[in-house]
Amino acid sequence: MTPSELAEQLRNGALQPDVMSQNCPSRRILQHVTSRWGTLVLVALEPGTQRFSALRRRIGGISERMLAQTLQQLEQDGLVHRHAHDVVPPHVDYTLTPLGRDLAPRLLSLAIWIEDHLADLLDTASIADASADPNAASDAR
Repeated sequence: MTPSELAEQLRNGALQPDVMSQNCPSRRILQHVTSRWGTLVLVALEPGTQRFSALRRRIGGISERMLAQTLQQLEQDGLVHRHAHDVVPPHVDYTLTPLGRDLAPRLLSLAIWIEDHLADLLDTASIADASADPNAASDAR
C-alpha cells in the first residue's frame, strides 16, 4: 500500500494511527523526529530559514554527511522544505513546513526541559551508576 493510500485510509477512519504498534507507519516518522540529529535539526530550524552551513555550525558535532541525511529524511517526512537557488556557488535554504512549524516548538520545549533539569538528571544518573558498579566509589578514590 502506498503512503497516499495509507493517508486516505487514516483520513476516512478505516485505519487508526497507533505509534505503539510496530506496523504503524508513524514509527518511521517518530524515529526520524526523535533521533538525536532529527530533534536538533528541527529545533535549530524553529526560529526560521537557515542555510546548510549555518545549520552545521549551530548543531555542534554533526557531520556534513549526517546533516544532509537527516535533512533529507525530514524533507521526505514533510517536516522540512529545501529550496535550492539557481546561483553559483550553490545556495540552499532549509525551512520548516507547516507540519514542521507545528512540531518544532514541542521539541524545543523538550530540549528546554532537559536543560532546566540537567543537574537533577545527572545526579540521578550518578546514583544509578554507583549502585550498578559497587567498585565505582572505591575507583574514584
